[in-house]
Amino acid sequence: MKMKNKYRKSTTLRCDAGSIRLISVDIQLRTSHRLYFRELEEVEEEKIQIPPPRGKRSPRAAKRRPKRTTTLIDEFLDEDSPLRHKFFPDRKTSVDPTITGNDSMFYYPGRVWLDTEGNPIQAHGGGVLYDEISETYYWYGEYKDGPTYHAHKKGAARVDIIGVGCYSSKDLWTWKNEGIVLTAEETNETHDLHKSNVLERPKVIYNSKTGKYVMWMHVDDANYTKASVGIAISDYPTGPFNYLYSKRPHGFDSRDMTIFKDDDGTAYLVYSSVDNSELHIGPLTEDYLDVTNVARRILIGQHREAPALFKHQGTYYMITSGCTGWAPNEALTHAAESIMGPWETMENPCIGGNKMFRLATFFAQSTFVLPLPSYPSLFIFMADRWNPANLRDSRYIWLPLMVGGLVDEPLDYNFGFPLWSRVSIYWHRKWKLPKGWNPLK
Repeated sequence: MKMKNKYRKSTTLRCDAGSIRLISVDIQLRTSHRLYFRELEEVEEEKIQIPPPRGKRSPRAAKRRPKRTTTLIDEFLDEDSPLRHKFFPDRKTSVDPTITGNDSMFYYPGRVWLDTEGNPIQAHGGGVLYDEISETYYWYGEYKDGPTYHAHKKGAARVDIIGVGCYSSKDLWTWKNEGIVLTAEETNETHDLHKSNVLERPKVIYNSKTGKYVMWMHVDDANYTKASVGIAISDYPTGPFNYLYSKRPHGFDSRDMTIFKDDDGTAYLVYSSVDNSELHIGPLTEDYLDVTNVARRILIGQHREAPALFKHQGTYYMITSGCTGWAPNEALTHAAESIMGPWETMENPCIGGNKMFRLATFFAQSTFVLPLPSYPSLFIFMADRWNPANLRDSRYIWLPLMVGGLVDEPLDYNFGFPLWSRVSIYWHRKWKLPKGWNPLK
């Protein structure tokens, strides 16, 4: 049994003539006390007044209207809510990297984020690859710049497949549009990527043995019955990617998924399965083009999706979302000493905002955790604030994520079982990375 705590310690004990002698004690001290993190830990609070009840609501909100007090989540889902601007700020407040000044290099979670051509970035449900060859970051995601509609009366809001967008950056803030690197199939209705189907959560990793860039994604039909992974390959990070095939990994249905590349070069697929009731994880083949026959079922019966994995000082962490459709819900952190498990659930990592902000993961859903080599305990939490009324206008929530205790909490010196550091995601309306950080180190 593993104990859960905010700090991880390891202890080796030796029994000698009836006495226990401490051989080694390795205490992981918090890095959060360092001055360049202090500003990131000073979270903001949100005081949003829910408007009085009103007779007319948008169809989506009316359908969900509960027999209870209206919550912020109800207002979030109501496209006619007077609080709409709180969740989806006006285009006039866009983050524009072409305009220098006091706002340069600041992240504004939830605002429209423009590329270097002045267009909203289209990279939803995606992830970031740092390419050592070009010393450039590449952000891949769903290109949703099309009309939102419902395939049938009870179907989820959707946009026809357009493809996977790619953006490049040297500083993680200024993004150049590299175009659609994997395009939809317009005419062949039997193709996995026919525009009427589903392409979600694309992730790209580089295989140093083959020199290929490999993309994995969730592919599905409009009714979400195909539930498979798709694989594509390219010689270059900017594509074009050649779509290879789809399959149900290990013979199981696969929906929300991600790819994680470990320090030794082994890559793993993690996916929601068995009708989203559990996650499966298993290594890929050496060429990254298929799964091996090894897999482990984890978080059984917990109904988690949107996995985002990262590693810190030999411990594996994962952030997941609950399964509530387009409605935001509470994120949870999970940890493991081995990537194949066992995995244990810790707590909600969200800090700041207000209680509802924390219980709704800042009205967003996890998609990726980006490590920052300059600061080993600092990461960027990437999430999507979905807009089911207009999916092309879904927003990005990028926030600082740190591994370690909070400033106002004392170190715990109890020894025994392995204990894990707390994962904290801090809410800010406006923030920037520490001064002088080098994105390429």
